Amino acid sequence: MNITIVGTGYVGLVTGSTLAELGNSVYCVDIDEQKVAAMKEGKIPIYEPNLEEMFTRNIQAQRLFFTTDLKEALDKSEVIYLALPTPPGEDGSADLSYVLGVAEKIGTYMSDYKVIVNKSTVPVGTADKVRQVISSRTDIAFDVVSNPEFLREGFAVEDSMNPSRVVVGCSSARAREIMSAIYQPFTNTGIPIIFMDEKSSELTKYASNSFLAVKITFMNEIANYCEKVGADVDKVRLGMGSDDRIGHRFLFPGIGYGGSCFPKDVKALITSGKSEEFDFQLLQATEQVNITQKTILIPEIEKYFGGNLKGRRIAVWGLAFKANTDDIREASSLDNIRALLDRGANVVAYDSIAEDNVRKLLGDQIEYAADMYSALEGADCLLIVTEWPEFKNPNFDLIADRLKHKAIFDGRNMYSVDTLEQHGFFYKSVGRRTIKNTVINQ
Repeated sequence: MNITIVGTGYVGLVTGSTLAELGNSVYCVDIDEQKVAAMKEGKIPIYEPNLEEMFTRNIQAQRLFFTTDLKEALDKSEVIYLALPTPPGEDGSADLSYVLGVAEKIGTYMSDYKVIVNKSTVPVGTADKVRQVISSRTDIAFDVVSNPEFLREGFAVEDSMNPSRVVVGCSSARAREIMSAIYQPFTNTGIPIIFMDEKSSELTKYASNSFLAVKITFMNEIANYCEKVGADVDKVRLGMGSDDRIGHRFLFPGIGYGGSCFPKDVKALITSGKSEEFDFQLLQATEQVNITQKTILIPEIEKYFGGNLKGRRIAVWGLAFKANTDDIREASSLDNIRALLDRGANVVAYDSIAEDNVRKLLGDQIEYAADMYSALEGADCLLIVTEWPEFKNPNFDLIADRLKHKAIFDGRNMYSVDTLEQHGFFYKSVGRRTIKNTVINQ
């Protein structure tokens, strides 16, 4: 089948590469001429494990194409996926201008029946709006479908090729048949395709992400309470996760969630609720707790240094909002770096994947280290923000040798408390006992 993907961001590239991998001819459209030219040469614009291999393989197999010409791509395809940004506005609502702007062009350009598939994360009722915009421009038959993505950054290729389910919001028998054909390679292997109405499909995406954000935030609240009463959050989460009604996933405490989805989607659902005079009290609390959680270790660092961080050199390991991605949107690293700079500290950071994106944002406000250990040279302490695999089994003797003070503030609970105690560190993590082998009071 010939398929067009409008938008070559994270979702668009993963979706386009996946559909090409399934044997379709896929035409990816983007207005950025330089980006399109680079992709035609096989240069992938984002970092995602295993995506480049699939991207390159399908370009070479002549199943994956790139263009700036929307009409050209429309003329070649029966199915049009919209993978466009829906950034939050000032009030938190999703900005649909990109989606509706492309819908208007589709209505103007289309010359025969099309299925328009909303892959973007959009509020309930967006399919109706897209339908209205296209209808205002053409009398040609078409259908609008909601098909939300459920990709985890860092595992997007795995999730796209082996999804837990495929959700399709569809009210047309013709469109349903086409969507069934596209996803037949999945259903043949037992992966369910769940058909529903468009509004329920749109809400499924927001509800899923918001629930996961609530789950993370609840665990962070439990972790903070553990510190008050002397409990160990690692033991608590194991006990909780063994209940199959709860499960072990998303029970790891830390310094808050970030990324392109959870913060935006929670905010958008809160705002959508208000437009219907509905108050998402739980989500409002989740949002507020997460904001506080992101910098929960900053007061601990201040306390360690006697309440004054001016002139202190703080090493930061990790800049991406999570491991295995270069995405820094809503990353806790940015909140912590800004908090440290506001207190007069100097920051030297290491993240080989996300560094370039932070450089574009912060420039020379901080220093950037060539590797994880050189970041520690002359630093007063270490703050761990991202759970990159390379940080999991470090040389603690080398860390102690490079740091001025043997102090680690771990926002991702990377290490065993007992191990750090044996190595003589001051070690502060989240929801576990603090090792106070060394304390600086001045």
